[in-house]
Amino acid sequence: MNANIRDYIKDKKRIVIKIGSSSLQHAETGDLDYVKLEKLVRALCDICNQGKEVVLVSSGAIAAGRNAMHLSGRADVKGDSPIAVKQACAAVGQAKLMMVYQKLFAEYNHIAAQILMTKNTIVDDLNRFNAYNTFKELLKLGAVPIVNENDTVATYEIEIGDNDTLSAIVAALIEADLLILLSDIDGLYSDDPRTNPDAEFIEVVEYLDEDIMQMGRSTTGSSVGTGGMGTKLIAARIATKSGADMIIANSQNVSVIHEIMEGENVGTLFKAHSDASFDLKSFVEGLHKN
Repeated sequence: MNANIRDYIKDKKRIVIKIGSSSLQHAETGDLDYVKLEKLVRALCDICNQGKEVVLVSSGAIAAGRNAMHLSGRADVKGDSPIAVKQACAAVGQAKLMMVYQKLFAEYNHIAAQILMTKNTIVDDLNRFNAYNTFKELLKLGAVPIVNENDTVATYEIEIGDNDTLSAIVAALIEADLLILLSDIDGLYSDDPRTNPDAEFIEVVEYLDEDIMQMGRSTTGSSVGTGGMGTKLIAARIATKSGADMIIANSQNVSVIHEIMEGENVGTLFKAHSDASFDLKSFVEGLHKN
């Protein structure tokens, strides 16, 4: 494939970047990986210094809270844990995560701002309007909005559920032109490469048809993340229909952000195909409905 096909990525102006829980922690302890966080923030600040607008969707609040409260080893705070325990961990962990982000961004003379969202942020017309204006003003002021689901108050009825979907919703809401999903996998494969060594890597998805969507069977290699390839393909559907290109790339080395923004052929590129009939509110209203 001609690597120059991605040269136009260099011209993207409003970028949403999502990073997952497993990319922010040491697998052995569950503690935050400060080296990776510092590299991530430095990369984002460098993009901002190029005159671009950046929004970060960051997972990790519940996991950080679990670890801070010394609950990581308890079975009742994993999997189907009581919602109150998860919400308490989110309350502790979100504060811890933002404190780290604000200190790191300040080191590079940038300001981080926190935005917490639920399903109601989008489905309620006034909430959606206010959220859009908040993002718009923060970006105008040069701040970097850091977004997460408001796990402290979210329940099944009002939750979005995973940050892959949330990041695509944010990209659609603020009319971003690029969404980058940083994950623990290189991109889209024809099958799960962890179980099928013959799985083929897919560099570019021109059109997101049903054959591609079928590749997103619910798989994830992480015990702390909530999104497998299925959620990433749902995110791709939202982003591409909203007019944003999307790239899935491996976050093992966060310098991959620079490679993407320089137009290098890394990860899987999903090309935008803006759909005037796509309604973000209706899509979000339908989440979790079978």
